[in-house]
Amino acid sequence: MSSVTINDIKQASEALQGIIHRTPLDLSRTFSELAHNQVYLKMENMQKTGSFKIRGAYNKIHNLSLIEKNRGVIAASAGNHAQGVAYAAARAGLRAMIVMPEVAPLSKVMATLGYGAEVTLSGQVYDEAFRRAQELQQEQGFTFIHAFDDAQVIAGQGTIGLEILQELPDVSTIVVPIGGGGLIAGIATVVKGIAPHVRVVGVQASGAPAMYLSKKAAHIVTTKDAVTVADGIAVKVPGTITYEIIRKYVDEIVTVEEEEIAGAILMLLERSKVSAEGAGAVSLAAILNGKIGGRGQKLVAVVSGGNIDVNVISRIIERGLVKAGRRILVATPVTDRPGSLIKMLTIIAGLGVNVISISHDRIDPGVSLGQAEVVLSLETRDIGHAEELLRNLNREGYAVKVLRRTGDSKVIVE
Repeated sequence: MSSVTINDIKQASEALQGIIHRTPLDLSRTFSELAHNQVYLKMENMQKTGSFKIRGAYNKIHNLSLIEKNRGVIAASAGNHAQGVAYAAARAGLRAMIVMPEVAPLSKVMATLGYGAEVTLSGQVYDEAFRRAQELQQEQGFTFIHAFDDAQVIAGQGTIGLEILQELPDVSTIVVPIGGGGLIAGIATVVKGIAPHVRVVGVQASGAPAMYLSKKAAHIVTTKDAVTVADGIAVKVPGTITYEIIRKYVDEIVTVEEEEIAGAILMLLERSKVSAEGAGAVSLAAILNGKIGGRGQKLVAVVSGGNIDVNVISRIIERGLVKAGRRILVATPVTDRPGSLIKMLTIIAGLGVNVISISHDRIDPGVSLGQAEVVLSLETRDIGHAEELLRNLNREGYAVKVLRRTGDSKVIVE
């Protein structure tokens, strides 16, 4: 089976009844105002196993023959497909082996084990784990469940497109994350078959742009690396089935930078109380950073997953706050005598800046005798507030050195 039809997707939708959640399609007033469009979020982060992947994995396993099921199943995955396969295999009573990259988030590894699968860690990226899974399949006779380049997997993912068209028939554009391309291939197939006027736009991380480059070159392009915080779409080699569908049906593919992804994750957390992993946030990142275009249209951002490691959340939040000008790290010498530090802190407090941490060093050989270097981590409202802080400290005679810049701030005081 190497092609996908609308009928395949409708059959997948029937097979998934009672198995998956019909996830919400929520209008976000905040993001709509920021984007000058009506922005809806298709919340696949609220799906069983935390991502859309269960749709395709279950549909594939549901359609296996008895002989294929008896062999057990194997898959390669950065984490979300792993959980989908593990869950579906457990429901069917099958043995499941999942090969995951060695750098896969621990939370995804533990969740996959929790669904009853066996896990092998191999390689640094998905593509290396995929090669190891192929070797194990040959050695042990498993049935392979591909993460994206399989027609029944694509059909399962396409059920998201059906749901969007049913709930929002006048949608203008659907914005979809792309890794190997299974999700957007399924959505584009059903959308272009039912409502061909609806734009389908894919989004890749700039550090893993294989499908973007492939569509631009009109042939499959393999990238040397796939490095991005959006680990769920860090794929170096696009699928052959998915590429052909994307070439035919997807209107455009755009890329987003790491800072834009981090900013979208942070805004989803703060503004919508939504937890999204990097791959799940790239669609919104593209919308908020003007990559989609248009005004006054109805846009759907597919939030494809929410399985983000808490340690990664911490780093992404910090990175996003710095980008937004809400965290600034500065150092300045002060006179080493009583009252000097409180004088500077009074200026900072008077501007409504919050001190997160402070260190005071008078013995560093690089610090003049009679002085101490103070390093402060500060919380500001935005870039403008940070600039105001730097100007005031400079005016008061402090030789401030900015150790961590604030977004696009033009003020440099060193």
